[in-house]
Amino acid sequence: MLLAALDAAPQAIFFLRADSAEPLWLNARARELPGGPDGLPEIAGRPVTDAVQAAVRSGRAETVLGPLGAGGPETAATARPLAVDGEPAALLVLEPVVGDAGDDLHQAQQSLLPPSLPMLPDLRLSGSYHRATDAAAAGGDWYDAVPLGKGRLALVVGDAVGHGVAAAGAMSRLRGALRSTLLRESHPATVLATLDAFAADMDDVEGTSVLYGVLDAGTGRLVYGAAGHPAPLVVGPDGEIDWLPVTPRPPLGSLPGAPSPVHEHVLAHGATLVLFSNGAVAGDGELPAEALDRLGEVSREVLERSGELDAEAAAGLARAIAEGVRRPHGWLDDVAVLVVHRRAATQQTLRLDLTAVPQAIPGIRRRLSAWLTELGVGEQDRVGIMVAAGEACANAAEHAYRGTEPGPMSVTAAVDVDGVLTIAVHDEGTWRPPDRNPGDRGRGLLIMRQLVDGVTLVEDHGTTVTLSFRLRQTPDAALDQPRAAENVDVVVDREGERPVVRARGPVDSLCAEQLRIRMLEASHGGAAPMELDLAGVSLFSSAAVRVVLAMARIARDEGWQLVVHAPEGGVTRHVLEISGLGGLVDLR
Repeated sequence: MLLAALDAAPQAIFFLRADSAEPLWLNARARELPGGPDGLPEIAGRPVTDAVQAAVRSGRAETVLGPLGAGGPETAATARPLAVDGEPAALLVLEPVVGDAGDDLHQAQQSLLPPSLPMLPDLRLSGSYHRATDAAAAGGDWYDAVPLGKGRLALVVGDAVGHGVAAAGAMSRLRGALRSTLLRESHPATVLATLDAFAADMDDVEGTSVLYGVLDAGTGRLVYGAAGHPAPLVVGPDGEIDWLPVTPRPPLGSLPGAPSPVHEHVLAHGATLVLFSNGAVAGDGELPAEALDRLGEVSREVLERSGELDAEAAAGLARAIAEGVRRPHGWLDDVAVLVVHRRAATQQTLRLDLTAVPQAIPGIRRRLSAWLTELGVGEQDRVGIMVAAGEACANAAEHAYRGTEPGPMSVTAAVDVDGVLTIAVHDEGTWRPPDRNPGDRGRGLLIMRQLVDGVTLVEDHGTTVTLSFRLRQTPDAALDQPRAAENVDVVVDREGERPVVRARGPVDSLCAEQLRIRMLEASHGGAAPMELDLAGVSLFSSAAVRVVLAMARIARDEGWQLVVHAPEGGVTRHVLEISGLGGLVDLR
């Protein structure tokens, strides 16, 4: 009866000897799998016999998670050691992962990592995280890079204790504590001491290893320290590998108050700094020194293959290094890699001097696009920047010299040491305020403010429109199409003295974008006063509050105050008042 039950089980079951790939017995489901009765399937490209041998060696159950065969469903293969006639053997069970738990964990971990890396003109950055092949060993590794101002950049790589969602949660809390600390202090000794005290009060964070440093992009000076973490490595311009010194110190929270020694190193032009989590040197029977040597050689080979490090090649460095240390059967632990390459030469400012005529705009876009591409700006950001700059140039070409001969127009573009791009379009003509109801024309400021971080307009011996945008390294992806707003009505009413944006229904995080677009439309990009009527709103989310705050700041910068209508005693009025908008807007 037991044998019949095993044969009819929905899972694939094998009994195998440790020294043979031929099963002693397999059930009906196992006989249906790729390989059938004459062979064994593979999980994530790894023979299932590897799990059997690992279980026999360790004396405990071993699990491998991955696709079954070539592109099959996500499957967990668990081997449990046993003995057959006194010889080592194992019971192997293969079953699909319901709900793809491994991918759920991977997505959760990815969502806690930085969504982008700063793009500084003197540096090329690359970051990559890879989940352990066995999902039971995954979770907790992380990296981050935080601009500190004046060309200084905080760098961190860490490894939280444990695995799974709990380790990912601990990593998230520690990353948040680090970001909060950096608002006040960035020196490695102080930061490590603060994180040490934080970890001592959080059981799940205690024992986390971390390497933290501050790099000055202009001088190459790196000040760093570590807590229970291996030293970083540097690959010089000539390919020489240099392991930076680090003073051993207990992991965070393990010995509160332990000193946090710091070290310094000057990263030469053309040199590359590689920070990594413990998973990059996790070896199956490999000595630590051998694992470190292998990581160093992989890093050197990746850089040699990359050749001249343009933006595209540099963006793939961390992934290539992580792939290079991957074992034949996968990653034994999570792997996080953060790579910083100090450029040998940085890009010069772009300047174009031409006549303010519409025919000049296509040429400006081509020159600007090539300059941004060389800088490493992704396609999505690059297109947005070019459209915004094109609108600024079009305003000058169409309006600055109206009724007179076209005059000069200059376009300058530069990136400061913190990665903030500034584009200035200057003409020597006269600024013409937008019409109150421009129809399909006069929406240049509206478009610009939707595409870049900041737009300012100054009239002084002509007009200068300045666009600012913080560069970031993000994957190029199609914009998600927002869903249609249900039971929400946001319209612009132009019947009165001022345009009024009237909202009705629940304004949640997705509908807040619709509200933002209508407010920019009604105010012609913030150039003209408008009012906001929220009397009919049933839900006002934090995302909607953020939209109103952003519009209020634009109004203040343009010299007018946003009027917001929200009934006394209502929930929307209460949300606005506790958000501190009372002094910034005229709340009625």
